[in-house]
Amino acid sequence: MVIRRARPLPPISGPTYRCLRPLNLYKTPHLQDLVTQARAGGYLQFTDTAAVEGAVAVRLWEDGYPGWIAQAESRALTPVDRPYAPIQLDRAAIAARLPQVIAFARQAMAQPNRYLWGGTVGPDFDCSGLVQTAFGAAGIILPRDSYQQEAFTAPIAWRDLEPGDLVFFGSPERTQHVGLYLGGGTYIHSSGIDQGRNGIGLDSLTDLSDPISRTYYEQRRRPGRVIASYCPD
Repeated sequence: MVIRRARPLPPISGPTYRCLRPLNLYKTPHLQDLVTQARAGGYLQFTDTAAVEGAVAVRLWEDGYPGWIAQAESRALTPVDRPYAPIQLDRAAIAARLPQVIAFARQAMAQPNRYLWGGTVGPDFDCSGLVQTAFGAAGIILPRDSYQQEAFTAPIAWRDLEPGDLVFFGSPERTQHVGLYLGGGTYIHSSGIDQGRNGIGLDSLTDLSDPISRTYYEQRRRPGRVIASYCPD
């Protein structure tokens, strides 16, 4: 497929825009491979005023994540006068909001859903998308991907896990999956069909009689605690 340069987008009166509805962001200008989604009311900016034909490069303000949107989707953006300003939260403020985070994840599980790579707006999520959106619903911003979330959280010991902490899974080289700890050895996560489920469910770190729990337990890396709200560079 030949990528041709299109005419620049008409200028809009500022560098920051809000989404009037959810938008899909893709990995390439071919608009294939969903990588994340912008929520309705979310902030973004164009990162290249000369769009590739049919696609525009953008960056989400909240988490700094890049991607491509269909050029026609620029009609779903409205300029704003004030740039996005992240809210700074300390650990005490975050701890007070963790019940909201857990409630969001449980409510998401109660709806019909499936695992969606790149899903962040629901009802279909990927693992880090569910975690990011659950925290975002409580006003706590996290990075997008599970390996970024692991790097952002404070390491803790498994014996010190508390409800609202994150649990990370993958290979020794890299984290590839994340869940939200609920207490009592149980965590909630959006799991792909390749691991035995297709959507949001509960698994255990202590009762390994279920094969899905056992599969993830064998891939465990470390838990982490959210002690701040993320602010991209």
